[in-house]
Amino acid sequence: MSISASQVKELREITGAPMMDCKQALTKAEGDKGKAIKILRTQGLAAAKSKSGRKTSEGLIISYIHLNDKLGVLLELNCETDFVARTTDFRELGNNIAMQIAATTPRYIKREDVPEHELRTEEDIYQEQARTSGKPEAVWDKIAKGRMEKYFKEVCLMEQPYIKDTELTISELIASKVATIRENITVSRFVRFELGEK
Repeated sequence: MSISASQVKELREITGAPMMDCKQALTKAEGDKGKAIKILRTQGLAAAKSKSGRKTSEGLIISYIHLNDKLGVLLELNCETDFVARTTDFRELGNNIAMQIAATTPRYIKREDVPEHELRTEEDIYQEQARTSGKPEAVWDKIAKGRMEKYFKEVCLMEQPYIKDTELTISELIASKVATIRENITVSRFVRFELGEK
């Protein structure tokens, strides 16, 4: 099947992936744009995993102030080289993640950051809710586990659905950028300020 230059260009604009990767994905997907996007996303996750152990000592401190000046975020986003840190793509990613933090108020970067005592408390609450739900005992663990997964999506930045495209998590958003720029990217820390909040 012949893939046109306009198809490749359109896919590149949607995904930000390199031209050759877009052409290969479209060829593999037999011209189906949706399937090609899925292929590129899968490759992005594979690329991100292969680069995840690489040191990220460069990057930027990104600041985001909401329009009414009553909400702000400081975010440290890291990459491998100063060259990448200065690119528009990297800065745009940082701004989008900072905006996500402002909008969704995550408390942790990833689930491994949640303190053990907090996990135990949440698990106990969800187990008790399952026990008093009126559902059969055989499904209590499944109910509690499902609620824990929902909790992680609320409090852990990397697991949250991206506000600009809820089909992606923040982890997948970063993975897609890793695939495009070919460097590891990590969120090191963030702080969210809201006026009057203690």
